[in-house]
Amino acid sequence: MQAIRATRACARPVRAQASMKANVTKIAQVAGVAISSLALTLAAHADATVKLGSDNGSLIFEPSTTTIKAGESVTFINNAGYPHNIIFDEDEAPDGVDADALSKDEYLNAPGESYTVKLDTAGSYGIYCEPHQGAGMVGKIIVQ
Repeated sequence: MQAIRATRACARPVRAQASMKANVTKIAQVAGVAISSLALTLAAHADATVKLGSDNGSLIFEPSTTTIKAGESVTFINNAGYPHNIIFDEDEAPDGVDADALSKDEYLNAPGESYTVKLDTAGSYGIYCEPHQGAGMVGKIIVQ
């Protein structure tokens, strides 16, 4: 009789462990769907996406040059080496454009944090990350 009780006692943790594994798997699947949905939502609202910091940790805009049409948006996404900000250079913006109004002076501090800006005036826009400009974190947006 004791052997039967011991067998039942041992079986319970295995079932609980299997159940926990199934729950963790389900949570991971739901999280994956949520992240995919977020990425699709961001992509749907941005005509171009620029990473702040490369996947290998380099302090760059990736891509360094982006081309869009007038009236389209660019979304900058914190990727690596943050904090970052996005400064539109007033000396490298089309005439009549308020570069300060387009800039994001406050730092993006967390991974995945983003800033989207809509550009209506055709021309070339120079951009840089203020804390990393000296390291070469500069870029260009061309609006056709």
